[in-house]
Amino acid sequence: MKIMIRKNAAGELSAYVPKKDLEEPISTMENPGMWGGTITLANGWRLELPPMAADTRLPITVEARKVDPGNGN
Repeated sequence: MKIMIRKNAAGELSAYVPKKDLEEPISTMENPGMWGGTITLANGWRLELPPMAADTRLPITVEARKVDPGNGN
């Protein structure tokens, strides 16, 4: 699914899912640089992000994959 990741003026990261008209803060990141790992949104969704350079500029739209919390990933 396509998501847009952006940072607000306070430096907090959020993800916007256009198909669901949903914007949620990013509560945790598997990797310190965010890219190439999973993130967890405030609503509990886990999304796998593509690998990208640590200095990738935001906002950016990327293809993410929703991780099923029941499959052990």
